[in-house]
Amino acid sequence: MRKPNIAILGATGVVGREITKIVDELKIDFNEIKFLSSAKSAGTELEFQGKKYIVEEAKPESFDGVNIVLASAGGSTSQKFAPEIVKRGGVLIDNSSAFRMEKDVPLVIAYVNDEDLKKHKGIIANPNCSTSQLMLVLKPLHEKAGIKRLIVSTYQAVSGAGLAAINELTANTKASLAGESFENKCFKKPIAFNVIPQIDVFCDNGYTKEEMKVVNETKKILHLAVETPISCTAARVPVYNGHSEAVDIEFEKDITPDEVREILKNSFGIKVIDNPENYDYPTTRDASGVNPVFVGRIRKNLAFNNGITLWCVADNLRIGAALNTVRICQKVIEMNLY
Repeated sequence: MRKPNIAILGATGVVGREITKIVDELKIDFNEIKFLSSAKSAGTELEFQGKKYIVEEAKPESFDGVNIVLASAGGSTSQKFAPEIVKRGGVLIDNSSAFRMEKDVPLVIAYVNDEDLKKHKGIIANPNCSTSQLMLVLKPLHEKAGIKRLIVSTYQAVSGAGLAAINELTANTKASLAGESFENKCFKKPIAFNVIPQIDVFCDNGYTKEEMKVVNETKKILHLAVETPISCTAARVPVYNGHSEAVDIEFEKDITPDEVREILKNSFGIKVIDNPENYDYPTTRDASGVNPVFVGRIRKNLAFNNGITLWCVADNLRIGAALNTVRICQKVIEMNLY
């Protein structure tokens, strides 16, 4: 099998650095690797696998001879460089929202809908962070009993909004504890000791863009009917890392909590922690820095026929962004799709 030349676009950002780390962890077998960024961050020195690299400014010619680009540099940057990458015969695995709902662009969670990778025309989209962890949980359950209706509430860490948001939580918390005034910039409300029921801008239907990403991306990834009823509420919480989700699912067929536990225990990328009488259930501290999606609080839903309620937690920078991006890269190489 030939080894690809790889580029990481947005290499100096929070997710870009995590992508770099996971390329090493998953032992991606490449021929050459380069690190690209905006002009502002170009010249930064990175150490990777014992070698020092200088981050280069991303330009169209940067992608000459590059087979696979792992991008986490924002939607406008991806839109700018996507035609250049494809024109040069490369495959763009994009972590932004720029191409997710494009009809001809596969939206992929590795080990969930790998077959969709075969349809790519040079661009593959990585889903939204809150969608990503949810799909690993829903896919095996959907195969068993068929999803009829879905309601999701997300409690999302500030790292999902970038380094400035992480710093704002720290500064806001210190100011609050000291009784000092604080001007929030990343969030519409103070984030310290608070829960903000808004992530991204509001749409005409009263939902936010973040909430509609969960609705639309879930249908696309699982190939659900457009009319499948899905609702989401997304809130930002004062946690540095790790998204939590309360999930209510109504199924077409009867399924018990014990069956759900057994299915998930034997599913890829899932770790079940569900012994509530001993206070065993997953929290963001369990998930931070590791790969699994943790699931617990599995119980019969009291409002739905054939309903199940569960709680899932994952490291949003890993499964929600960097890890799935690199797993897609791994699949593209294994399936010889570059």
